[in-house]
Amino acid sequence: MIDTAFRQRPVFLLTAVVLVQVLLLAFQIKREHDVRLIRYWAAVVVMPFERGGTDAVKNTGGIWSGYISLRGAHAENARLRAELDELRLQNRQLAAQAGEAQRLSAILNFREAHSETQMLAAQVIGASADATSHTLFLNRGDRDHVRRNMAVITPDGIVGKIVEVLPNTSQVLLINDKDSGAGALLADTRTHGVVKGSGDPEPRLDYVINEEPIHVGELVLTSGEDKIFPKDLVIGTVSVATQGNPFQTIHIKPAARLDRLEDVIILLSPQEMKKPESADTAAPGASPNSPGVVRKEPATAAKPTGLSTGAASPANASQPANAPNPAPKN
Repeated sequence: MIDTAFRQRPVFLLTAVVLVQVLLLAFQIKREHDVRLIRYWAAVVVMPFERGGTDAVKNTGGIWSGYISLRGAHAENARLRAELDELRLQNRQLAAQAGEAQRLSAILNFREAHSETQMLAAQVIGASADATSHTLFLNRGDRDHVRRNMAVITPDGIVGKIVEVLPNTSQVLLINDKDSGAGALLADTRTHGVVKGSGDPEPRLDYVINEEPIHVGELVLTSGEDKIFPKDLVIGTVSVATQGNPFQTIHIKPAARLDRLEDVIILLSPQEMKKPESADTAAPGASPNSPGVVRKEPATAAKPTGLSTGAASPANASQPANAPNPAPKN
């Protein structure tokens, strides 16, 4: 092995001498623009490493700057998201306040339009947990002069009746409950029936014969025969009408949104409501100021006849009402 090393030694020396000669020549030889060859070679050898180092530093700086920017963007994004959530919450609160103001305004307008009727505004504070029972609890009770079987309505239509009264609260049985019922009539034909709940969202109208013409969308009103709801309050509209045996099967879509009640009106007396109307603009069956009450058609005045008691004749028509009767002649 030592002999092999000694044999290769001249080769190494020769190689070293050649390299030194080449370096000396490169140091002496000049290229264009008076640039030595050794400098050109050095630039060729060193330039890739320098370029790689520069790129590495630049990329590292870009990554660091991106990381810093990303952290800043993340923080700004979190701040903007928090502001967006706060604005959404404020928007919901404002929408709730606007809805409440609209409901209270409708109740106030309804109360002003029927100032002759004793009524009491109430808020819904709870509902029955039983899926088969449709009842609500109000924040009005015996101390507010609430009694059983008082009608509960909204400006849109009837809701139900009071079935239980406590000192500060009361329970309402909705018209779609299976134990509820109300006298009703069809607005177009004035045909009477009974609205009964079935536990479904839509109550039904019973005891209407098959020969009675009924169309979907026809208005259903209270008849006042149950002595709970005043006459001509809106119950809802016909949603389904099919022939049955012996009576038609009629479903009613309630005018009041029974699934989203918040504010209601308790009628303290069952007297019939007066409908404010204009003689020039009010149309039969319309109510411009009170959506929950429908105006009845005006009765036609009877013509005077000669058989009517106290009817005026041509002989005495010219005499004043308070003038004494002439004495009979003998």
